[in-house]
Amino acid sequence: MTDTLTIQPTVTKKALRIAVGVLFFMAGLCFSSWASRIATIQQTMGLTDAALGAVLFSLPVGLMLSLPFSGWMITKIGSKKLLLAAIIVYAICLTSLGLAQNTFQLIICLVCFGFSSNAVNISVNTQAVTAEGLYKKPIMASFHGLWSLAGFTGAGIGTVMIANQVDPFHHFIIVLAVLTVGVVIVSRYLYDDAGAPKKVNEESVSIRQKLKLIVPLLTLGTIAFCSMICEGAMFDWSVVYFKKVVEAPIALQGAGFTAFMATMAGGRFIADWFAGRYGLKRTLQVSGSLTVTGLLIAVIFPYFYTAMAGFLFVGAGVSSVVPMVYSAAGRSKTMSAGVALAAVSTIGFTGFLVGPPMIGFIAGLATLRASFIFIAIMGMSVVVLSTRAKL
Repeated sequence: MTDTLTIQPTVTKKALRIAVGVLFFMAGLCFSSWASRIATIQQTMGLTDAALGAVLFSLPVGLMLSLPFSGWMITKIGSKKLLLAAIIVYAICLTSLGLAQNTFQLIICLVCFGFSSNAVNISVNTQAVTAEGLYKKPIMASFHGLWSLAGFTGAGIGTVMIANQVDPFHHFIIVLAVLTVGVVIVSRYLYDDAGAPKKVNEESVSIRQKLKLIVPLLTLGTIAFCSMICEGAMFDWSVVYFKKVVEAPIALQGAGFTAFMATMAGGRFIADWFAGRYGLKRTLQVSGSLTVTGLLIAVIFPYFYTAMAGFLFVGAGVSSVVPMVYSAAGRSKTMSAGVALAAVSTIGFTGFLVGPPMIGFIAGLATLRASFIFIAIMGMSVVVLSTRAKL
């Protein structure tokens, strides 16, 4: 590729990178805005913790339903059109969450929110793959870093809204307005890949050849699966671990999760440089090793400062795996970036879903510390798989 896209001579690689970065940030802001008001909505609806947990499962259900649809839509209309439509729908669905009056309405809105969220995820990552191809060096992780940065921003805005007693609906309306303005501004700088030629003529490929073409994507998906088990478990169980195992004071029970999130966000801005210098395989090996090291430190030395150090390592470890895997999938020579990303996302996100329940199951049979050893095994699996894979 050249510095400008030949079919869109006015779109430079810098303009495309900025536009994609803005949309990653907007997507992260949209999700974190919802997350920052979950407790408010729980209180308003009078939901118990158990009831809230059941309701929140609606979001990943919507996401999983979207996976085959998103890949198919990208092949039909292209990632640009899907992204622009999906991100507006995503923000509208966010607003609907603030309007929900009962549990049934909240569940329906969350399914739609999850559905549109994944359509945004796959299409914006497809655009990111194009931008990365123009730069001819790894930049994918920096996009994901902007998503994480938006998470902190959204949480901060949510805190201000709660302090000023702004109800979720009006909070979300403001986010919708900001996001709409941002989308209108950057929309002209995205790459229109509608009608792009297929990389492989599927009708002329035998079943054996198709299986051979799919194997590399299955490997990438499995690496993502193992890492996202770790990520999902840390999202849901970090605070519980600091409460029950570390026995941290109430005011400090969220410190481990904060440490994990900080290094996960920061690590994504370093990962591109590291991958550019040492390659994808070494990046994944180091990432898995950091995850294993951090978890073992937290398990063997379950004290506040050592557990904090361990969680810092884990955040750094998981930070680059998904961006690097998405980047590799998007460069597939056998299928379009959107379809490849949808396939890898399906496998990887399954890990994000099954990880937290598995931790609870193991903790019920043994202890929470023992369940964190299982997460460490998943981190080691990232090292083993990336070492054996032809990356």
